[in-house]
Amino acid sequence: MPARPAVRGGLHLVTQVVNEICEIFLELGFTRAVGPEAETEWYNFGALNFPADHPAIDAQDSFYLGDGVLLRTHTSPVQIRVMERHTPPIRVVSPGQCYRRDPFDPSHSPVFEQVEGLVVDEGISFVDLKATLSTFARRFFGSETRTRFSPSFFPFTEPSADMQVTCSVCHGSGCPTCKHSGWLEILGAGMVHPAVFEHCRLDPERYTGFAFGMGPHRIAMARHGIPDIRLFFESDVRFLAQFAGPR
Repeated sequence: MPARPAVRGGLHLVTQVVNEICEIFLELGFTRAVGPEAETEWYNFGALNFPADHPAIDAQDSFYLGDGVLLRTHTSPVQIRVMERHTPPIRVVSPGQCYRRDPFDPSHSPVFEQVEGLVVDEGISFVDLKATLSTFARRFFGSETRTRFSPSFFPFTEPSADMQVTCSVCHGSGCPTCKHSGWLEILGAGMVHPAVFEHCRLDPERYTGFAFGMGPHRIAMARHGIPDIRLFFESDVRFLAQFAGPR
């Protein structure tokens, strides 16, 4: 009798995307950094220049574990811990899971992956930010990928921007994935706010830097034209096997 076929597992698509993102930045001179998923309000909000009345601090938006301790809402606290422990130059990328009280719908999940990046040194400018992130976009989505930046706001960066890339599904001609705009927003970024440097005891008159953050789930959806983020969590082997990478 023929033997039963062996069933082998594979890497989840989001894990593959996280590894690919980190590998690109490692080749650009970054180091991979990690931090705890349970954070204090200071690291998650205060040190990142969030005002005390910011709605994200409310229990209705964040998962609190106890007095002043919560599941991190982003991986930005890793940046604070790195700047506290190391003197510039700093160039790190920090992937990890984050938690927010978001509805579980086609575009949101209460648990999601995020990849943050931080560069700090003397003489870092917005030009360095644009060059680094544009290089990443071309490496990840293809050499013909174009990028554009639009003004945004984050408490811990000033100035801040959102970065968009030409849609990898329609290549800019317009499709349902990019809402017929030809562009996909993949990350937020900006120059590190001087107040954040002061909280980490770094001289903002001497050092400048930039930070960025992106969601691997949405990047995977954009690259493969996946319409619903919930497909990543439903454990449907028929869906996951289409993208299963090597173990």
